[in-house]
Amino acid sequence: MKLLRGVRSAYASCRAFVQKRPAVKFTLSALVWLPLASAVIEYGVSVKTVRGRSMQPTLNPDDSLWKDIVLFDTFAIKFRHDYKRGDIVALKSPVDSKLIVKRIVALEGDTVKTLPPYPDAEVCIPPGHAWVEGDEPFRTEDSNRFGPVPLGLIESRLAYILWPWNRIGPLGKPLIPRHDAVVGSPDWRRSKTELEREKRRQSRVTIADSSSS
Repeated sequence: MKLLRGVRSAYASCRAFVQKRPAVKFTLSALVWLPLASAVIEYGVSVKTVRGRSMQPTLNPDDSLWKDIVLFDTFAIKFRHDYKRGDIVALKSPVDSKLIVKRIVALEGDTVKTLPPYPDAEVCIPPGHAWVEGDEPFRTEDSNRFGPVPLGLIESRLAYILWPWNRIGPLGKPLIPRHDAVVGSPDWRRSKTELEREKRRQSRVTIADSSSS
């Protein structure tokens, strides 16, 4: 009992000490919450600004005054290993390890008709790899330059545009123009362009027969 009373007394003294000193309280709170925040960013979700033009018009279209701010979903990749054709992902470049944003075009077993400057007309994606491309073929360095990439290089999936406000919405497959969209408006043109590019991408990919695996 004496030991228990001693522990309680020491706890009360420490608590009183911390309450009287805001700087100490802030430091201790940071020591508790920073590891949790770091774990959420590393294995959960994070918010980042997307730079560059290789994913136009899906991201950072020319008619936007702002850089896109996007929700990056790390959990789907590192824990669920959820790789899907058409997903936009962030990955480490196999050339220089910098973080790049591309779209998954094909997965293992698929056959892709490549684009210049890739030396071979077709590629069968090996196990544990993916073929990634930028939506803007004239402004991107992607698998048509460095070939299939190991899935281990993919760090997160871009899930949702958070800013600018007029483009807020989920990412993934191209959006179908809204029924009330004005024909010829920027949103209508962008949606039509995305759909046409998606059709061209799909025409270049022969999807592996899952029943044979």
